[in-house]
Amino acid sequence: MASTPHIAVLGGGSTGSGVARDLAMRGFDVTLVEQGNLTHGTTGRMHGLLHSGGRYAVSDRSSARECIAENRVLRDIAAHCVEETGGLFVKRPEDSEAYFQEKLDGCEACGIPAEVLSGREARAMEPHLAEDIDRAIWVPDGAVDPFRLVVANAASAVEHGARVETHSEVTDLLVEDGQVVGVEVEHASGPGLRVHGTEGGREEIRADHVVNATGAWAGQIGDMAGVDIEVRPSKGVMTIMNVRQVDTVINRCRPKGDADIVVPHETTAILGTTDEEVDDPEDYPEEQWEVDMMIDTLSELIPMLEEARTIRSFWGVRPLYEPPDVGSTDPTDITRDFFLLDHDDRDDLPGMTSIVGGKFTTYRLMAEQIVDHVCDRFGVDAACRTADVPLPGSEDFTVLRDYMDEFGLQSPIGRRSVERLGSRADEVLDTNGPNPVVCNCEGVTRAEVQDAIEGSGSDLNAVRIRTRATMGNCQGGFCAHRLAGELEDSYDEPTVREAWDELLQERWKGQRHALWGQQLSQAMLNYALHATTQNRDRDPADAEGTLDFAAFDGGPSEAGDRPSDESAGDAGLATDGGRDGD
Repeated sequence: MASTPHIAVLGGGSTGSGVARDLAMRGFDVTLVEQGNLTHGTTGRMHGLLHSGGRYAVSDRSSARECIAENRVLRDIAAHCVEETGGLFVKRPEDSEAYFQEKLDGCEACGIPAEVLSGREARAMEPHLAEDIDRAIWVPDGAVDPFRLVVANAASAVEHGARVETHSEVTDLLVEDGQVVGVEVEHASGPGLRVHGTEGGREEIRADHVVNATGAWAGQIGDMAGVDIEVRPSKGVMTIMNVRQVDTVINRCRPKGDADIVVPHETTAILGTTDEEVDDPEDYPEEQWEVDMMIDTLSELIPMLEEARTIRSFWGVRPLYEPPDVGSTDPTDITRDFFLLDHDDRDDLPGMTSIVGGKFTTYRLMAEQIVDHVCDRFGVDAACRTADVPLPGSEDFTVLRDYMDEFGLQSPIGRRSVERLGSRADEVLDTNGPNPVVCNCEGVTRAEVQDAIEGSGSDLNAVRIRTRATMGNCQGGFCAHRLAGELEDSYDEPTVREAWDELLQERWKGQRHALWGQQLSQAMLNYALHATTQNRDRDPADAEGTLDFAAFDGGPSEAGDRPSDESAGDAGLATDGGRDGD
């Protein structure tokens, strides 16, 4: 074994990137492997809630205490990723008064600041709440950008010497003499560069220890080594609205249930969620009724949602874990706590540890505990510093006011740029060249885009998660081609076209369940811009014909009408109809 232990971390979500950062800061040699972009899995498909712990104050007080502690840590070390929105648990007349009191008592018992508001006081804070909301509890919930946070953790890991490999799928675990000694990885190939990636080919990465932080995929990694990891993936839908109907996180104050939260996030509001167990974290149905339920149920709290514009929906899979002797039949009964599985002690398989379960808000704590475990294994005496050292971009967040003055950023676009970049604003925005706006909806300028390209190469979806470009109302209709144009100076035409195609396809897939009313008009406008005006559906230069606009063929006869199964035929409709009555 080398004098400095080499640790392979599998999974580039919040937990994996947090583990890689902590390991690298404690002096380990680290390689992080992720099958897609950073945040490819559960982390990139969450509603963006920074938990105060209030949601668990009745059912899981241990998790609630962890959440409020980590909530405070993340506000300090990741200030440029967090918006301090606050949260309200609101009670309708039919909701239980006894449960309301339990929630209040639970917050007090867990050290979560809480304040009771009358319905009138709650509506003064959030005017669009329903008139019959009679009481509410304020808690310090927040909104967090998971993409920005994970990229910051990965950047910090690299700064401390880690190697990060994205678009690199683990195809096997290397097991020799009954011990895990590394992983076999297949690196993606194709034109362009990936984040810190090795371009194409198979590689054996030898390691002194493997950390399995793949979340809902942890069981599949376990299968490669012949050990059983009882992950029970549970899917949930999130629906994104075109504006922020609220500026405070709104929770329904009742026991567990679907469609009970609205999270203001950047320029949008995200409605969530459902909780339905699935067999495969990559292959599960995405159904229109789930989206309809989000809107119909949450309209009981915020009536204007019923008529509001939905721009896209997406599904995520929770990596729930339950020890085999528990046997819950309802995924909502499974604890949201996390578990560290030492496969040497548990399965007589040295060389690998898995971490499963948990929540985004507690990712740093999860990483700290697993790195403590690795340190014990190798006799390394190094303290965790991740709760005290700010992430890149948050080193001194008070400088934002100075940057605003220095660069004369009085416009909303300038303010959003500085808020996203945090303490990196100086190095990114201090440019001698022109800095036009590339994405109007999210206020993303060329300087930000070029900075993201430096970190992510030609992968425009990686640029998207770093900047939020194409994530606004038009869903890339007016800016996807501009982003592609920003690659022209560094990449050849086939590379640019492939990157553009990938971005358009990713933006389209989330809109399939929102095609009614104004959003259907927006989708058709996007089609006109990209598929016809720019000739992307029948592009003579695109010999492979990679773009697929078949979902626009044979659609409803009138905008918003629900098509029958017969009328849909084989046209490839992905809309599953629209909203009844729209």
